[in-house]
Amino acid sequence: MAKEKMEKTNAMRMLDRAKIPYVCHVWEEATGQHTGVELAHALGENPEQVFKTLVTVGKSGGHFVFLVPVAEELDLKKAAAAVGEKAVSMCKAKELLPLTGYIHGGCSPVGMKKQFPTVIHETAAEFDTILCSAGKIGHQLEISLEALGRIVPFELGNIVAE
Repeated sequence: MAKEKMEKTNAMRMLDRAKIPYVCHVWEEATGQHTGVELAHALGENPEQVFKTLVTVGKSGGHFVFLVPVAEELDLKKAAAAVGEKAVSMCKAKELLPLTGYIHGGCSPVGMKKQFPTVIHETAAEFDTILCSAGKIGHQLEISLEALGRIVPFELGNIVAE
């Protein structure tokens, strides 16, 4: 019996074109109503290793992307300091699709319409791989930081609320 072919997301196609290794994990039952922690548990993964992608707008009008573990909250003051802004605020959900090409709950740091400065919480360095959205609700990329950095330039920083 032939293996069912998974529909690739923009993020996966971009990684494939660049020959960057990754593994895609899918939770078919996922909806936009599930939390990242529920997703991590459903996939049998450590929530500290699963990162959510958050898009912000700075006081200057520039946009910034932050990846934090799914059980954590982005500290807006630390985030602003990490990107040299006076302040940042969360991008409104209705602005996300036209800005990034992704919807809330399925926003990947890979394959956005435009590359924005990106900061990943420093705990990501503790793992051989992290998981982040593949660009569709319930779809996660498992990728090493080294591999991710080949397609998404990023810095590591302390950006979560204490």
